[in-house]
Amino acid sequence: MRRSMNVYRALLLLGTAALLSACGQHDDSAAAMQAAAAAGPQSTAADPLARGRYLVKAADCAACHTTADGAPFAGGVKLASPFGTFYGTNITPDKDHGIGDWSADDLYKALHDGVTPTKQLYPAMPYTSYRQLSRADSDAIYAYLMAQKPAAVANHEPELSFPFNMRFGVRFWDWMFLTDTLPDASKAPSPNGTSSGAPSNGTSPKGTSFAASADWNRGRYLVNALGHCAECHTPRGKFGQLDGAKPLTGAALGRIAAPDITPHGLAARGWTAADLQTFFATGIAPQGSAFGEMYPVVHLSTQYLTHDDLRAMSTYLLGDPAPAPQPLQSISADAAQLEAGRNVYLAVCAGCHGPGGEGKPHVAVPMHANSTVRQSDAHNLIVAMLDGIGAQDFPGLERMQDMPGFATQLSDTELAQLANYLRATYGGQSADVTADAVKALR
Repeated sequence: MRRSMNVYRALLLLGTAALLSACGQHDDSAAAMQAAAAAGPQSTAADPLARGRYLVKAADCAACHTTADGAPFAGGVKLASPFGTFYGTNITPDKDHGIGDWSADDLYKALHDGVTPTKQLYPAMPYTSYRQLSRADSDAIYAYLMAQKPAAVANHEPELSFPFNMRFGVRFWDWMFLTDTLPDASKAPSPNGTSSGAPSNGTSPKGTSFAASADWNRGRYLVNALGHCAECHTPRGKFGQLDGAKPLTGAALGRIAAPDITPHGLAARGWTAADLQTFFATGIAPQGSAFGEMYPVVHLSTQYLTHDDLRAMSTYLLGDPAPAPQPLQSISADAAQLEAGRNVYLAVCAGCHGPGGEGKPHVAVPMHANSTVRQSDAHNLIVAMLDGIGAQDFPGLERMQDMPGFATQLSDTELAQLANYLRATYGGQSADVTADAVKALR
């Protein structure tokens, strides 16, 4: 009998492993997180609705709950996963389809435990990260949402296959993985085996004692709780849980892989605190522009954060103190292969990105020292070349024109040659992309 129950439990865990979109975990330092939450922008402290609006943007709620042509927060956004499709729900104060009958306690329980007055939520709603939110911030979010215009828009039920459609199985997943321990960026392993950034109120990799700064702690709250960055940027275990041994080291959940955003990973691609702040505020930095899933994050969320909060996020992600940005490495590669790749580049890329990879303002980003080109894994570079990138409007008057995809124009061999030329010439990476690697991503 016990063996049968163990098998049944394993099947349920496998079923709930489908719920990949948000399997974050919770901070182990409640006092520090509460203090960081209280350190929010003072300009909104006297106006609960203004504070709620700010927090809703910081939590990027619109990304999942507002479609491009729908009413604000009326739901309907498709959330694809390998196990089926989830849909963002209606969180307007409509009493029939939204949260109009919810109390502030109900919203807090949904954010903290993934439980609503009528059902258990799938962790496609990232309550696994939102459970770190302070009660005060949850109440401010509630006040703002309840002040919105009700939208009588029905919710879409998840379209999941068996056994992933057994909602009650989420209870078993929560039992196993919903904890009060969040993977911490400061404890991510770097190649030399040390932590990649300064842990809170502990010791540095060299053993020097220090206290984490207010910016670092505020950034920790913004990144881990409100921004729920770990949901995309941390690899997952076989049951869909975040891998606490590799926090923020990157993960491939969609077509575009979320890169390593640990202090070591960012420094290896040339990021500085100033550049990271600029990127969050505008979507564009010397290292390139936001694309893929990061574009809506900037468009709907981070561009609206205060300068102080953007500085805090950058401080936490890069470490305090931040490691020095790494210079480009000189790469030796086969001359004939690089010449072939250069010819492809001049034929189809140089018109926008410049013959020397310098880019063109308001047209195309530089290839020289581009963060995507500098990634050790060429996955995102290959996907961008195959699929292209749509035209993007950024804060202010900045805009980047669309980049066409070359899947039908260039062969696997030509795209591999182009990738190797870019990596070796502008990214300091090995020219080791093969035609088979390109073919696998078509």
